[in-house]
Amino acid sequence: MAIASFMVPLGTPAPGFTLPSADGGTVSLEDFTGAPALLVVFLSNHCPYVRRIERAIGVFTAEHAALGLATVAICSNDTERYPDDDAAHLREQAARAGFDFPYLVDGSQQVALAYKAACTPDFFLYDAGRRLAYRGEFDGARPSNDVPADGARLRAATELVLAGKAVPEPHVPSLGCGIKWRPENTPG
Repeated sequence: MAIASFMVPLGTPAPGFTLPSADGGTVSLEDFTGAPALLVVFLSNHCPYVRRIERAIGVFTAEHAALGLATVAICSNDTERYPDDDAAHLREQAARAGFDFPYLVDGSQQVALAYKAACTPDFFLYDAGRRLAYRGEFDGARPSNDVPADGARLRAATELVLAGKAVPEPHVPSLGCGIKWRPENTPG
């Protein structure tokens, strides 16, 4: 069943995090200080909604990195029940999709809870002050349609944020697989 993002209020500060990377080391929110925009995206390896657009995410983030966009992906799924989302499989996905950004593992699921992430994919775009400027869909591509995976909505929002401008509402919620919560972490 598809789940839509919670649509966190614009202006919300980016919650801090320090998480292990799927390919070793740790990454913190502070590692992105100085970037004029930061995209935090909750992804998973097994979700068909993510699979449908993962290569386009790789292309989009590479294009916009040259313009100042920093990107970090986080997988918060319960890997005991969904082993395809463990670090080894995330590394395979990053290679397959052309991800050239840190892919982090949120084993405690506390970062997903702090961000109020609901689904994969779930996109949170922050301005230079790390205030939420956009939350919503990448584009209209879904596993059930032939809409081009071009990142049109996120692209337009990112270009505004990089220009120091607000992203006008309405923002269309992202739609995807619900985060696979451990029972004790299920948002209520």
